[in-house]
Amino acid sequence: MMRRDGNPDRALAWSQAPPNEDPPRFRRRPPNEPPTHAPPQRPERYREPPPPPPAAPSRRRDRPPHEPRMRRKRRRWGRWLLVLLLVLVITPIAAAIYLDRSLHRIDALADYSGRVADTPGTNWLLTGSDSRLGLTSDQESELSTGGTSDAGGERSDTIIVVHVPKSGAATIVSLPRDSYVPIAGHGRDKLNAAFSAGGPKLLAQTVETATGLHIDHFAEIGFGGFAGMVDAVGGIDMCLPEAIDDPLAGIDLPAGCQRLDGAQALGFVRTRATPRADLDRMRNQQMFLSALLKKSTDTGTLVNPFRLWPLAQGLTNSLQVDNDDHIWDLARLGWALRSGTVTTTVPIGGFDEVSGSGSVLVWDKDRASRFFDALASDKPVPEDLLTR
Repeated sequence: MMRRDGNPDRALAWSQAPPNEDPPRFRRRPPNEPPTHAPPQRPERYREPPPPPPAAPSRRRDRPPHEPRMRRKRRRWGRWLLVLLLVLVITPIAAAIYLDRSLHRIDALADYSGRVADTPGTNWLLTGSDSRLGLTSDQESELSTGGTSDAGGERSDTIIVVHVPKSGAATIVSLPRDSYVPIAGHGRDKLNAAFSAGGPKLLAQTVETATGLHIDHFAEIGFGGFAGMVDAVGGIDMCLPEAIDDPLAGIDLPAGCQRLDGAQALGFVRTRATPRADLDRMRNQQMFLSALLKKSTDTGTLVNPFRLWPLAQGLTNSLQVDNDDHIWDLARLGWALRSGTVTTTVPIGGFDEVSGSGSVLVWDKDRASRFFDALASDKPVPEDLLTR
């Protein structure tokens, strides 16, 4: 019998088969006959396998397998070279900023009515005062400076004008402290009396009025600063034309070449126990300044941080500068004075006794005028006006 779709109706065919005959595809298995097909299987639930254990961390950084070892070494050295370069650039800048902030600044170059106009070149006023500021009683005894009560007020023992031209050698001019000059508000008196009466500000004004030079920078150093700077560079070498024995200055130096420590150098620039007293004293100060600058700017000091850093710190701790001065101004001054300088004194006319002032030194008016006119014009001083 056919179904509607054209296929035979198997259920109907099976029902019409003989009663003892199973359909061909559905024959019953006898009880003793083994099964001819696999037993039915039970489905099992799917379980995900556990994740693999994490890999052990590598001790070496992952690198591309194709990167050559030589290239990696070059990269490493390049990084170290960059770090070293940054240190070399940043360290001097940081040191300069630190030293500049350590400077003691004062109002030394204030404007006043009738002040000398700006003149060509750069003019420094350097003073070495007898200030005991910062010295203990033991240091005063060691340096033979005496106590503050012995000073009778702060005075300027050293007065130097340094003219740095736009080109050519710098000129170092010593101004005797007993120079008889006009002092604003005090009449005429010794030059160092201006420092005692009005400090650095009045001294700078007095020097500008007497010389006709516009002072651009100011620096003052005390007793302790002299000694500290010399000791920082390991002493200075000096050749003395004659022996100096001065108990008041604490020195007993033989003639000839020798190395002076800080205390000896301080006594050397202070002593008057020589035949020409203050004139020899100015010469000694010029010799000392040249020797100190030579030692401070030589290669052995500049490349040795154990000398250069104590020198710089000693300088900033004992130095007073004008409000507008900076550490790089001092560096430019030191560089200008390291070699090829002209050292001299103001032309001197003689000595005199003045009531109320005692023995004073008088400048040669005509020669001193020509002397300072040359500096004010930024020209070399004529040879006949120099005091060697």
